[in-house]
Amino acid sequence: MEASVNEEEPELKGLDPELRQMVIDTIRQLRNRLLTQEKILEYDKNEFFPEETIREMLGPDIGLQLLFIPEAYGGMGGGTRDCCAVTLEMCKICLGIGTAFFAIQLGSDPLLVGGTEEQKAKWLGKIAEGDTLVAYAVTEAGAGSNLAAIKTKAEPVTDDAGEVTGYIINGTKQFISTGGYADFITLLASTPEGPSFFVVEKGTPGFIQGKGEEKHGIRASNTSPLSFTDVFVPVDNLIGGVSGQGMKQANKVFGYTRLMVAAMGLGALEAALEIVIPYAKERIQFGSPLSEKQGYTHKLVVPHAVRLQAAKAYLDEVALRIDFGEEDLHVEGSISKYFATESANKAADDAIQALGGYGYICEFEVEKIKRDVKITCIYEGTSEIQQSIISTFRWKNTRKSKGEFYGSIASEMEKLDTVVSDAGCRLYGLSAGVLNETIMRVHDNRLIRQQYVMFNLSDMMTHVEVGASLARKAVALTEAGGPEAETIKIMSRIFADEVAQLVTRKALKILMGSGVFDQKAVSDFMETVSYNELLFSGQNVINDMDMVADILFER
Repeated sequence: MEASVNEEEPELKGLDPELRQMVIDTIRQLRNRLLTQEKILEYDKNEFFPEETIREMLGPDIGLQLLFIPEAYGGMGGGTRDCCAVTLEMCKICLGIGTAFFAIQLGSDPLLVGGTEEQKAKWLGKIAEGDTLVAYAVTEAGAGSNLAAIKTKAEPVTDDAGEVTGYIINGTKQFISTGGYADFITLLASTPEGPSFFVVEKGTPGFIQGKGEEKHGIRASNTSPLSFTDVFVPVDNLIGGVSGQGMKQANKVFGYTRLMVAAMGLGALEAALEIVIPYAKERIQFGSPLSEKQGYTHKLVVPHAVRLQAAKAYLDEVALRIDFGEEDLHVEGSISKYFATESANKAADDAIQALGGYGYICEFEVEKIKRDVKITCIYEGTSEIQQSIISTFRWKNTRKSKGEFYGSIASEMEKLDTVVSDAGCRLYGLSAGVLNETIMRVHDNRLIRQQYVMFNLSDMMTHVEVGASLARKAVALTEAGGPEAETIKIMSRIFADEVAQLVTRKALKILMGSGVFDQKAVSDFMETVSYNELLFSGQNVINDMDMVADILFER
């Protein structure tokens, strides 16, 4: 049978690159006016939420919130790639300010994915008008990331005919970003039919927006508890008009929202590098700049620049898939968030080390970046929650596909290696093979019951998948002759070594550490998966790091 010539290609959501760049340029201009370094440091020092500044950024002259609102409701209709790029740029300036901006997106998500047309027109329209702050009220003190354990209740109120006219809400929420200032919130509460989202407006009787928390970092953001005592909301404020849909609506956006948190972390990582690199070029130590010393560049800078590019490659790949209409990418969202935020946290720590005593002083900003970025490893699900999600779902997928999931990555990398032989593709392919075999042995020996084993598997899975994305980017740029091609190709080789070393180390830890396998079984495993070849992954890696340092420091 012939394929239909009328078969439609999936539509790509989002802005054209020129318009996206205009929005990014607008944010960069804010650094010179509304969000100067002096003001950012002042907000941080005084733990001050700059409400007027945030509202000005939403007003008619700037209107940053229009980016993520569909055109039908007065916005620009930006896609995931656009929102990630803008979030990253905002968080380069200040992660606290970026959190306030992210809170508006997060609070809008239940409406975007589950609201009726009337609800979208009303509430998204209010956000588009530029005078509305929004908060996403889900987390509770005793529930954390386990949304099924929430205790806030919404009891239906009926009229004489038995029709539901509204709900009475009682309970508390904790750690709500912009919760103390939001003009309305999207609240997750339990109904008889299951968790449901509601819109609750500021000033509703019984709804108390508590005092902001004193925090380790992101001090320019507001984080407040919320309490609800016999709060009545009309049935029109039940998002979607059908109760019991809250978990479905929340799960539908996790892939997207966790990408946003990944972008926030990468914004902090970029900001740290943009401080550390110029400093190293000017700081003279024992007769020469720090930028000429391998102990500085190869330990404190180059690895983070490489991980930044690896994380960006993966994030861009997943964001593009979402913009093409793919759904159920929550595992990919977890991988992106886990890798990006942990990489950013380590980079910020090393940035303080790179500046020595100056790194510990507030005016140089890196100590603030370190305090700020830690939260990205916690909210929208801690790193450990992400590890559980990654390992559980990828283990199930691997078993269901009989090894095809990672087997296909291994085959793809082998093919790419024949196209571009010096981008580390072969190492990524071999690492995927080791991962596949390790998963099988973990399953066959019932080691999936050991959480630490699964966490080690998640690290292997994350690095293999992120590495494969970087390899694809390196090959694509090389074939297209792009200006970044050589740099990304070198970085891909460096990251391939990191992946190979991590995968072999974690595999051994699982096999030997579990006590299930004897030495012969482990030796047979090593021979089966070309383990020895991976041990030589570091060939010329120091020379590659020299080349990256030459590029970064313009040596």
